[in-house]
Amino acid sequence: MQTVILAGGLGTRLYPITNSIPKPMVLIKGRPFLEYLLLMLKRNSLNKILLCVGYLCDKIKVHFGDGHRLGIEIKYSYEKELLGTGGALKLASDLIEEKFLLLYGDSYLDIDYGEFIKFFENQKTMGSIVIYNNTMGDTDVKNNIAINGDRIIRYDKNKDDPFLKYVEAGVSIFRKQLLDLIEANQIVSLENDIFPILIKNKELTGYQSPVRFCDIGTFDRLNLFQNFGFKP
Repeated sequence: MQTVILAGGLGTRLYPITNSIPKPMVLIKGRPFLEYLLLMLKRNSLNKILLCVGYLCDKIKVHFGDGHRLGIEIKYSYEKELLGTGGALKLASDLIEEKFLLLYGDSYLDIDYGEFIKFFENQKTMGSIVIYNNTMGDTDVKNNIAINGDRIIRYDKNKDDPFLKYVEAGVSIFRKQLLDLIEANQIVSLENDIFPILIKNKELTGYQSPVRFCDIGTFDRLNLFQNFGFKP
C-alpha cells in the first residue's frame, strides 16, 4: 500500500532550528527524523512513499532523492503555498493511489501496520485512524476523540471534555474518494473540515494502538525524542 507523508509545514514551534531546515530534517542522533520514519515503514514492507513537501523542500529531496539509498521508492508532491493537511492531499491527487496510508512528517508510531491495514479492510468505511487511549494522560496531547465500538463519533481538538478519552495517533488510512470532499486550491484542514463530514456519515473508524505515538512538534517533545529507542 502507498504511504503519503505530509511534510510541508513551517515548523514554527522549533525556530530557530527550522529557520534553515524543514522540521522532518531535524537531526536525532545524527540522522534526520524523517529517515527513522521511512526505515520504520520499510520494516513494515511499506516501500512506496509519496512525500507532500513545501517549506525548504530541496533539503528533503537532496538527502533522500528517489529513495534508492534506503531501498524504497519516493515520489514528491510540491506545495508552493500552504494549503493545510487536506489541501496538500488534494494537490497531490494525481499521484495518490486508490487506498493510501497517511502519516505526518513529525510523528512516529511503531505499530504492526499490516494489522492496521487488515482492520481498515474489514471496516468497509472511507477512512480509519489510529487512536490511543489517553485516559492516564501519558501524552501531553489533549484528548480529542470519542468512540462507540470501532466508530469515531466525535473529534474535537478545542474542548476539554471527559467524554473524549482518546487521541489521534498520527496514522490513518483512506480511500481516494476522500479527495472528492476537498475543494481544489483552497486551504482545507483534514481534521477540522473533513473529519466532521466522515463522522456524520459514519465513515470514520478508530483502530486502538497499544503503544503511544511520539512527535517532534515542540522543543519539549524533541528533547524526549532524543532518548527514544529507535530500531536501526
